Amino acid sequence: MFSHLISDPQAPAAPAAQADARQRFLKLLHTALQDGSFVKLLLSKYSGSQPQLERLTLRPVQLRGEVALSLLWRYQTKDITKNLAVPEALAEVDALLGAEFQNAHLQTQSHEVQLAFSRKGRPSLRVGRSAESAPPQAQVQTQGHDKEKQRYLELDRPFWRDLGVTHAVRRGGEDELQLVPAMSRKWKQINKFIEIFAAALKNSGLAESPDVHVADFGSGKGYLTFAMHDWLRAQGKQAQVTGVELREDMVRLCNEAARRHGMEGLRFDQGDVRSYTPLRLDVMIALHACDIATDYAIHFGLRTGARVIMCSPCCHKQIRPQMQMPAQLRPLLQHGIHLGQEAEMVTDSLRALLLESQGYETQVFEFVALEHTSKNKMILAVKRPQPLSAARRAELLSQIAEVKAFYGLREQCLETLLAD
Repeated sequence: MFSHLISDPQAPAAPAAQADARQRFLKLLHTALQDGSFVKLLLSKYSGSQPQLERLTLRPVQLRGEVALSLLWRYQTKDITKNLAVPEALAEVDALLGAEFQNAHLQTQSHEVQLAFSRKGRPSLRVGRSAESAPPQAQVQTQGHDKEKQRYLELDRPFWRDLGVTHAVRRGGEDELQLVPAMSRKWKQINKFIEIFAAALKNSGLAESPDVHVADFGSGKGYLTFAMHDWLRAQGKQAQVTGVELREDMVRLCNEAARRHGMEGLRFDQGDVRSYTPLRLDVMIALHACDIATDYAIHFGLRTGARVIMCSPCCHKQIRPQMQMPAQLRPLLQHGIHLGQEAEMVTDSLRALLLESQGYETQVFEFVALEHTSKNKMILAVKRPQPLSAARRAELLSQIAEVKAFYGLREQCLETLLAD
């Protein structure tokens, strides 16, 4: 419920009161931007000269270390995004309020503010506490202990509906996009991936680049591909993101969605990591590539000089049949499940060592909880700014040889590809 009401839209209002409602809304918006509590602003009920324009959404973004606003114009058949400095964006909002958009909904970390214009142009202002905000007492208690979780993706992007992540729910006379309950785990995975992706870009130096070229191999239905493009564009980058997928129906579905929403710089190609050749590649993604397909994907990233390589391996068939159990480990690995886990560990450890030998800072970790998916391991490699020393490279190659000798391994695919 709104706790404060200024002017009844059904009752006559003096011009001064009408101006006060509008100006107070703009002042509240300005204050939220200044104190960092601004979450988003939605302008709706469009009455201008563009018949297909439905709404305008403003969100904060960081551009070259400065806070700016990302303006998303949503049309019936496409979206147009433009990033503006805060003063320019405020001037744009001031010009549109009551002239072309008759409703404005401001969301801050603690309040929701609604400005509405009646048919006669009379404004009314309602201010209420946000349903998501904690009571002041709770906020004081948790401050300094729980850091507010950063939000990387927004559910109201229309392409999520095309991909089956959201569906439309009618509220207040307007369609609102909400998460499909069955997709809640997938949504968590996508957001966690973008969190890791953002950190990797920062560590690689690509966060300072005006454009980033990404290839997502085995892109499937395009969840991560769309997410990366959306997040990069929100950062003000001229992103070129390509999903590469073998299945023609998935390529067609994703390309149609990208075209429908005017997502410049996003495309999907039918192809395979073994034969695909991009003109430029900064980030190579390959999630759930089966067995040695992960090795081919890593090798592709190395050949193209990608500064970030992100892989989530799937099944480890090459190493397991080769493994000869040292006598000390036979009692532990006599059980098939333990042998399989050991084969996974050995395979991915060798991949990490090989990536390090090629000059990459490499991590192997669980990137989503096991309850969400069993394919939850991530190999993340970020190219070092300085070349690897000859001594360190020799040490890594020696470690690889020792692991292979210990388990009696004859061949590992990525090592073979690098040697060839």
